[in-house]
Order: sequence, then structure tokens, then C-alpha cells
Amino acid sequence: MGFDGVGWIAAILIGGIAGWLASRFMNSGGGVLMNVILGIVGAILASLVFGLLGISFGGWLGYLIAGFIGACIIIAIARAVRK
Repeated sequence: MGFDGVGWIAAILIGGIAGWLASRFMNSGGGVLMNVILGIVGAILASLVFGLLGISFGGWLGYLIAGFIGACIIIAIARAVRK
């Protein structure tokens, strides 16, 4: 279901960490809920994009990396749209 072998509770926790890391890295403000959403959606987005490129992430660490990269992409897109 888009969580790449990670349960939904773990996806929320890892997504929150990934979203928080991305918001700090990209100097973006946001609450806990926004960080979780960014991390989870970012992980799904990055998994899809990297899957098309033949790169797969698995497990907790892979989900964290994918979430971080995806959340950074989403933050960059949101900044570009706002301008």
C-alpha cells in the first residue's frame, strides 16, 4: 500500500522523522502533523520516482531516506508554486 514493507504505524513515525529532517534541512516551518504528512507523502512520491528509475528502497532506513528526499522535493515544489 505504498509503505514498502513498513507497517502504517511505523510509516507515521518514520514519516514524521523524515518530514522533520526535511523541514530543518530546507528551512521550512511546519507543525508535527505537516511533518508527518510531508514525510509519508514524500516517501511514497520518492518510492514511485525511484521505482521508475530502477532504484528501490526497503525497510525502515530506506523509507526514511525516501521520505526525506520526497519531502524535500515537495517543499521545493511548494516554494516554486508560491513565488
